[in-house]
Amino acid sequence: MSTAESDAASGLSVGRGLFYLIVAGTAWGTAGAAAALVFRASDMGPVSLSFWRCAGGFVLLYAVRLVRARRRSAYAAVSVPLRQRLPRIVATGVALAVFQTAYFAAVESTGLAVGTVVTMGAGPVLIAIGARLTMGERLGGGGIVAVAGALAGLVVLVLGDGGASVRPAGVGWGLLSAAAYATMTLLTRWWGRDGSADSSDTTVWSFAVVSVCLLPLAAVEGLVPHAADPARTGIFLLYIVVIPTAVAYALYFAGAAVIRSATVSVITLLEPLSAAVIAVLLLGEALTVPTVLGTLLMLAAVTGLAAAETVLAGRGGARVPS
Repeated sequence: MSTAESDAASGLSVGRGLFYLIVAGTAWGTAGAAAALVFRASDMGPVSLSFWRCAGGFVLLYAVRLVRARRRSAYAAVSVPLRQRLPRIVATGVALAVFQTAYFAAVESTGLAVGTVVTMGAGPVLIAIGARLTMGERLGGGGIVAVAGALAGLVVLVLGDGGASVRPAGVGWGLLSAAAYATMTLLTRWWGRDGSADSSDTTVWSFAVVSVCLLPLAAVEGLVPHAADPARTGIFLLYIVVIPTAVAYALYFAGAAVIRSATVSVITLLEPLSAAVIAVLLLGEALTVPTVLGTLLMLAAVTGLAAAETVLAGRGGARVPS
């Protein structure tokens, strides 16, 4: 089945899918900043924050789903038996749990700018490699050069300043988050190729899986944070639940089901760009010369992936095998 055919089957146009991903990527860029403010204002840890984010997102998305169900007798997506949907929901939920929790751990450990750049800079590289191995999406010479550039950028980012502002543990959490993000993106694209995946259903129940998985760990870490200003901390948490979670993930899963995996990874680079700007301008994080150089190398590498994909698409390489 070709990309165009899968797009038609899903009921969502490519243009709308791209728009959804742009909005999601921009919204995600503010999640790390809000998380950094929560960490500064309270003793909440990354696991507890991820739990509340997903539990709140589940409640909101499920409520929206109920409202939509009352307005129409059946969903537009093709009905899929539970036994077929369950593996998708569990796999996506587990990947989402690792992705979010490891990302918040990276932000807490090494700061918003570096944590986000490592996560979302390594993600496209892993996605490009994974898409080539699992779905036959061609990487090409330009893609290989881009992957090498991303790895070089990561080395400069980690080793360039001797760890003065970049903590290896934070980079490790970022790489783990990137691997989970790549897995989630590839699974979403794989299951969306035949148009049978209901993105709203997967999103809602994936958040339920994440909440169940993280609840015992969050209880050990501490579910209720201690803060000097609880109201302010609560506002930050509410923002994280609504905008970069319920809204952004609903748009992401819908868009990722109809857009090529490499394209998804490029568009969502809006997240590290906006996060870096917020980190410097609003949170006062300092960027060293090696950090800036490493960041530019990683972003240039992913831009190279986009250029390579454009060339392949023009040669007919954008089609996804059946």
